[in-house]
Amino acid sequence: MKKHLLLGVAFAIVTSCGTSSKSSANASQSKLSKKTDPTEYASTITSGELKTMLYKYASDEFEGRNTGDKGQKMAVEYLKQKYVDMGIPTPLGGDDYFQEVPLEKKKVAEAKITVNGNSFNNFEDYVVLAVSKSINLSINDIVYVGYGIDDDNYSDYKNSDVKGKFVLAKGGEPTDADGNFVTSGTSENTKWNNGRQAISSKREAAIANGAKGLFLMDDALLSRYAPFYQSQAASGSAGRLTLKSNAEGITMLLINESLGKALHPSIIEDSSPKTIKTTLSLEIENKSESVISENVVAYIKGSEKPEEILVISAHLDHEGIKNGEIYNGADDDGSGTVALLEIAQAFKMAEKAGHGPKRSILFLHVTGEEKGLLGSKHYADNDPIFPLEDTVADLNIDMIGRTDPKRTIGTRNYIYLIGSDKLSTDLHTISEEANSKYINMELDYKFNDDNDPNRFYYRSDHYNFAKNNIPVIFYFNGTHADYHKPSDTPDKIEYDLLETRTRLVFYTAWEVANRDERLVVDKATE
Repeated sequence: MKKHLLLGVAFAIVTSCGTSSKSSANASQSKLSKKTDPTEYASTITSGELKTMLYKYASDEFEGRNTGDKGQKMAVEYLKQKYVDMGIPTPLGGDDYFQEVPLEKKKVAEAKITVNGNSFNNFEDYVVLAVSKSINLSINDIVYVGYGIDDDNYSDYKNSDVKGKFVLAKGGEPTDADGNFVTSGTSENTKWNNGRQAISSKREAAIANGAKGLFLMDDALLSRYAPFYQSQAASGSAGRLTLKSNAEGITMLLINESLGKALHPSIIEDSSPKTIKTTLSLEIENKSESVISENVVAYIKGSEKPEEILVISAHLDHEGIKNGEIYNGADDDGSGTVALLEIAQAFKMAEKAGHGPKRSILFLHVTGEEKGLLGSKHYADNDPIFPLEDTVADLNIDMIGRTDPKRTIGTRNYIYLIGSDKLSTDLHTISEEANSKYINMELDYKFNDDNDPNRFYYRSDHYNFAKNNIPVIFYFNGTHADYHKPSDTPDKIEYDLLETRTRLVFYTAWEVANRDERLVVDKATE
């Protein structure tokens, strides 16, 4: 599971369920498919097989499966061979089970700037926050856009044509006569004046208006960013992984007041947008490196509604090696990975017996979850193998092999469910009924609460489907003392629980894949 919070789109979400409930599941068994008894196929999901696979997958041999590294390459080959051995084909054709995910390992760019013949110093007068490729430009004019704000209540871009231009903006936000910020009418900080969020907001405003580049003058922010960027450049270390875009992105520099005044001498007192003549030389060397990683995809074609797709997902990556220690990631997310393999095997056994699913099922092992949900983001945003409008749901499995030591109410025979009721009443009802009919676990909705401070709903791969109005369930056992530590090893997995939880996902998938009607999305996102 991704450790840091992922800032997501705000959802119009109905009030979530209570802490633990199975009561509604007894009301309407008629909605479950009755033509074929799936218990025979669920019985092929065993703790023994899960354990054997996990001891291999989360072994030191796989070196922690860090995205793009040797261990991750070994992991995807292991998964591919499992599907080949099971006779489950790839939707990509032939023996290509890998959906390539193009990534970029960010490194600090080197830059040289002169304004009207005067040179300025990297890390002292400016830092390069974003650049998509190396550039060497002579610029004769820039567009000054005041505070660089573009809001319904106030816009510095309203009467300015900045398409294809470099723009100059200053930090902060103007206030009215009462001292309230102009975009909100209150004295509370807004996204336009609040540190890192302000950088993002002003960058997005420049992009939305077609700017080619942005100089943002803010001494306070530069003093925070410059030492970090300088140390990163001196060490030669790489920064975060991001999805690589084919489009040319905006170039953005954070600059100090000295450079700001060189570009526009009246920048402090003047907030009126205007075109400024200047002689600016800008040379930037982009030192970021391309990285290729892979999602692993396998597929069982539906017998009656093959165009409708149920996705079952788990992330294949983990943290790799840090300070000489291997982060095996047995629970996170080795447990979900081997569960997905067992679920695929059960569906394949059903297909061989003439009981293949009515709808198609995509078994999706995504990469780069720990780096920012990158593999699922690439699938959903850039290259969906099957159209998102034909995708009926995503059942996402991320950490289901342990128990939460902070959970003091209820039995150990539980699973946290997140998201099941947020987009589809149908999916939530099916989930509850499948559990009641086949498993009888405690379904705990603690982290499904809209006000959950952990924001787990936004922190695993289902989110990239949910943001596209695709119903989701996130299966999760909660965190523990070994979360994101080298001590997350396969000997600590509770394999009886892993078996039961995996069967629960299978039964829920079975009902979704085989019901007569497609799930109704009745709680759409904004």
